[in-house]
Amino acid sequence: MDENPLDAYSRLVSTVAALLLPSVASLVVDSPRGRGSGSAIVFTPEGLLLTSAHVVGTGGGGSAEFADGSRARFDVVGADPLSDLAVLRCAVGAPAAELGDADTLLIGQLVVAVGNPMGLAGSVTAGVISALGRSLPVRDGRRTRLIDDVIQTDAALNPGNSGGALADGTGRVVGVNTAVAGYGLGLAVPINGTTRWIISSLASHGRVKRAWLGVAGMPVPLPPALAERLGQREGLRAVEVVPGSPAGLADIFLDDVIISVGGTKIDSVQALQRLLLGHTIGTPLPVTLLRRGALVDVFAVPEELLPSR
Repeated sequence: MDENPLDAYSRLVSTVAALLLPSVASLVVDSPRGRGSGSAIVFTPEGLLLTSAHVVGTGGGGSAEFADGSRARFDVVGADPLSDLAVLRCAVGAPAAELGDADTLLIGQLVVAVGNPMGLAGSVTAGVISALGRSLPVRDGRRTRLIDDVIQTDAALNPGNSGGALADGTGRVVGVNTAVAGYGLGLAVPINGTTRWIISSLASHGRVKRAWLGVAGMPVPLPPALAERLGQREGLRAVEVVPGSPAGLADIFLDDVIISVGGTKIDSVQALQRLLLGHTIGTPLPVTLLRRGALVDVFAVPEELLPSR
């Protein structure tokens, strides 16, 4: 007799829940504004936890409670509001969850959310990937940025789920639950190459270094013949160039259309943001521009993005 599909579904969700529940903590965060709450995921055997930056805010620590009832204090190793990720350190013996790769996800794929909504520890919900490639605006002081490739799911998320795990059917964590955008509309920051670099930087240095070119742009279509030749439909028109910035020193001018930077095609603001991580600071990057119908090559040397910028 064929297996009941509902039983197979239930068994899969139960297996993922059993695997992840010991690794997901309920947080109580101490901050100047009072106490907050959320969730976090143990991701190393040494007791490093991953959560959302907005969960810890400006707090320096708090307490974590695990599924077995154990509690421990945690300290904030580093938080990055521009990716909404934070790394904590906690002396705990909880098993580490395995981080997966959100770049392999498909729309309609089963996912399981584990967290502590409304203070209810160890809650599990399931759903599917509703959409991929969403963008989530975040802010850090005067700086704003879009988090790319955000995962949209219909797995029920509620306040307190933030910082919890979004896992695939194998139990690997593919996202960090971050926001409830509406009924049946939850968002998670993906675990991919970019966010792994951010997590590693937070764990090692307590901060994330970002590069700065000093140019603001907007996507514009390329001329059809050029688009066909380059295999690229859009570029980024410079609508602001900060005087004395790396872009200004490289002779990038207003209305220049940025085609590529460092050999990477630039067809959106997000594409440029992805490129400007710490490893490009101080590195001369070739920049190809479209200027008055002609292609022009210049070199720009990104500087570190400082808090005042």
